Amino acid sequence: MSIRRTDTFVAVGALAAIVGATYGNISWTGPLERPLDPAGLALITVAALSLVLRRTAPAAAGVVAAACAVVYYAAHYPGVFAAAPALASVYTLASLGRRRTAIWLSLAMSVPVYTLMALAADDPVAGNWMPLLTGWLMAMIVAGEVTRGRHAYLRAVEQRAEEAERTREEAALRRAGEERLWIAQELHDSLTHSISVVNVQAALALELLDRKPERVREALVAIKESGHEAMDELRATLGVLRRDDRAETGLAQLPRLVSRAEGAGLRVAYTVRGEPYAPPPEVDLAAYRIAQEALTNVLRHAGAAAVTLTVAYDPLAIVLTVDDDGEPGTAPPGMGLIGMRERAVALGGAFAAGPGPRGGFSVRAELPVRVAA
Repeated sequence: MSIRRTDTFVAVGALAAIVGATYGNISWTGPLERPLDPAGLALITVAALSLVLRRTAPAAAGVVAAACAVVYYAAHYPGVFAAAPALASVYTLASLGRRRTAIWLSLAMSVPVYTLMALAADDPVAGNWMPLLTGWLMAMIVAGEVTRGRHAYLRAVEQRAEEAERTREEAALRRAGEERLWIAQELHDSLTHSISVVNVQAALALELLDRKPERVREALVAIKESGHEAMDELRATLGVLRRDDRAETGLAQLPRLVSRAEGAGLRVAYTVRGEPYAPPPEVDLAAYRIAQEALTNVLRHAGAAAVTLTVAYDPLAIVLTVDDDGEPGTAPPGMGLIGMRERAVALGGAFAAGPGPRGGFSVRAELPVRVAA
């Protein structure tokens, strides 16, 4: 509707301009002109009003405007402005990408006009504008092509901008998804371990309540400490949502992790091989979380009494091994092993889990690092 309204204004304006210029004798087409009568005015009116359809039906509008112009000049009506609607239609066809139709319309208009001029009794006089008709038609085609190219360029720029915006949105969504997965993994690894320790201590307290009530206090103290540690790790993990760092965890915190496991009733042999060094933060965190999840699985599923935790520092990688003497394969399906494998693979490392050398279960993670000289 907006296009039709705009073209209506253009058609009415063109009609007023053509009629005004013709009656004002601004131009003339030769000495054989006849006065403008109602028939000539009707031809100008129809040609001008055809511009209402110049974008919705450009070919039909062009044919009507060109036909009116040819009849107008054949009847020797005055002025050259009657060709303006046809020129506008040629321009519109070219700007819409219909170059061939625009050329045919130009020929359909110019050939009859020049034929009439050739058959006229008198040659065109100096200053006659009609011989310039071909030049105007060619100019309209060129102008339409330029406009079409500019519109195509602007559309391409808009499409690239939309594509760039869509790419940025997709990247932001991907980063947000990766961050949510990281937070979920952190919460799973940290809280599962703490809750497992609490459950073990609570079960021990219930068992000792009747037989050895004096030891219940120790179990309750361990539960309290595990609860405090769980809250601390939860605050540290949720702190990632407010700042750009990671929870204070890493290989340096393994002795504390071992102490908590021992407080839950495990015998843990912690061994360090090689010369310790500070690995990259992501490797440090992954190693800690893999060890934490492995000890949690032992507490929850293996029924083991002893665990060996070994950290081997190699110049090219950190190798983490957790062996227990429990029952292999007794754990139900869960996300623990999947999470450990994902952490190792994400760093370009390797992960293996299966029956261990002590008859229980074994977890081995190799995390590559780059150590500065």
